[in-house]
Amino acid sequence: MLGLVLAWAIVPWLFTGHDPLVGVPADKLQAPSLAHLFGTDQLGRDLLSRVIYGAIQSLSGALVAVGVGLVLGTAIGVIAGSTGGVLDAILMRIVDVLLSIPGLLLALSIIILLGFGTINAAIAVGIGSVAAFARLSRSEVVRVRRSDYVEAAFGSGGRYVAVLWRHVLPNSLGAVVSLAALQFGVAILAISTLGFLGYGAPPPTPEWGLLVADGRNYIATSWWLTTFPGLVVVVVVLAANRVSHSLRGENKK
Repeated sequence: MLGLVLAWAIVPWLFTGHDPLVGVPADKLQAPSLAHLFGTDQLGRDLLSRVIYGAIQSLSGALVAVGVGLVLGTAIGVIAGSTGGVLDAILMRIVDVLLSIPGLLLALSIIILLGFGTINAAIAVGIGSVAAFARLSRSEVVRVRRSDYVEAAFGSGGRYVAVLWRHVLPNSLGAVVSLAALQFGVAILAISTLGFLGYGAPPPTPEWGLLVADGRNYIATSWWLTTFPGLVVVVVVLAANRVSHSLRGENKK
């Protein structure tokens, strides 16, 4: 499923011949059929084509969000776990503050500062995930830092940065990678939520959350406008969670 959605984002024109932004007024609000598998919207635009072309918005936003959280969170966690002492305590108290703030509220606050748009929404979601990456990476670094082979590397004259780079980091990032896969699904859901609330990409951009928001006014008579985009979001999030579960299982082995 993730491979299919990735293909939608890279080469959407291979999966549909309809323009996602141009509709045929005579075809508005048509139910799903062979001509329009997901039906059409209130402007006569093919809904499947809008879902396909909307994949790039959600996937790129999720990648940016995971990248921000992964880089910043891992950097904080590695610094805290490898140094310890007062710096560790200060950084972890900052992380505790971030964890105490609901993720959606934090993202909305950041968007108000940065402005609307998919990338700004992605950055906001990514900042909201920094605390989770920092907490996990710190615990993994502390665990690996106390291992016998790390102590032996220090005892044999290894420099601090070299030991950290060659031994600690490679053996502590497995759990962080599985969290990144999990956060990818969470980021898609969060970005779609922000798009639904109107804080994401502006109309007529085919963004998944915005598609659900546009169709909610017609849900009594045209159920497909909200059902199909919502199902795509759910399936992609479940697929990302399945990948995260598989990676976590491999790490345990």
